[in-house]
Amino acid sequence: MIETLRRYPLAIIATLLVSGVLLWLMAHSVTANPGLLFWIGVLLLWAVVWLGNDALSGLAVTSPLGLRLRNLIVPAIFGLTVLLLWQLVVKGFNIKPVFLPAPSDIGGRFFTSPVTLWEDFVQTVRAVLAGWVIGSLAGFVVAILCDAWGFLRRGLLPLGNLFAALPIVGVAPIMVMWFGFGWESKAAVVVVMTFFPMLVNTVTGLQASGYLERDLMRSYGATYLDTLVKLRLPAAMPFIFNALKINSTLALIGAIVAEFFGTPIVGMGFRISTEVAKFNLDLVWAEIAVAAIVGSAFYGVIALIERAVTFWHPSYRSRKDL
Repeated sequence: MIETLRRYPLAIIATLLVSGVLLWLMAHSVTANPGLLFWIGVLLLWAVVWLGNDALSGLAVTSPLGLRLRNLIVPAIFGLTVLLLWQLVVKGFNIKPVFLPAPSDIGGRFFTSPVTLWEDFVQTVRAVLAGWVIGSLAGFVVAILCDAWGFLRRGLLPLGNLFAALPIVGVAPIMVMWFGFGWESKAAVVVVMTFFPMLVNTVTGLQASGYLERDLMRSYGATYLDTLVKLRLPAAMPFIFNALKINSTLALIGAIVAEFFGTPIVGMGFRISTEVAKFNLDLVWAEIAVAAIVGSAFYGVIALIERAVTFWHPSYRSRKDL
């Protein structure tokens, strides 16, 4: 069946559109305890969307633009289907908002509390960006020093593994005591969390260049700095960007958790902790949604920069190029 659908792209699109509209209408008209036939219809529509999306994901696409569109549309359809099913389950089984609010209620918070969400976003992202830049840059510089002097590598890397295992709930209160209740203390927590992943990944990446390439550089009379800049740092770029991507998620998590332990009356972590106590779960989920969007966008930007910088890496070569 799926192979048959793949031969007719317009049939796939029409099937997905009709099924999606029907699911959307059912999600917005559902009442408590709608009955067995309603749920059978929901399952059938979900199955049709599943098969259609599966056929779309395997559709043969030749143009780069079509490939990008397919790679964007398939996860978008999957995500929208999950949201519609979430809405149907919450409304159909009459689940109380204190346990799980419906997506429509969460989305409504973006229209009723935009100022609050924006102020929390600005406060948290300020600490995230400052801590991510300082922690990643410090880890990179120290990794270069460790590569130049072996005793630093042998002394710092074991300590790095030790400090990387420190619980954030233990570090955050100390940083708040040292740097105060402003965004600076949250940035300090982020620095602690992002320093050692960058250190370990960069040190490992600097060892990634092959012995033949190093011998060739030595035969040309290259200095350590020449070898570092022209051979070892380019070879280490995939490892460095891997650390940057890891740190992008760690930074956001660290800043939000750090705000639980003392902050001005603004910030994502502060809002989550206070609104949970008030049972305003729709606002809590709205803050979580903002954090997820910000984290995904941050990760995506770094991934795009990585692709532009390390386009030569084998992982970015197509089968045709190989």
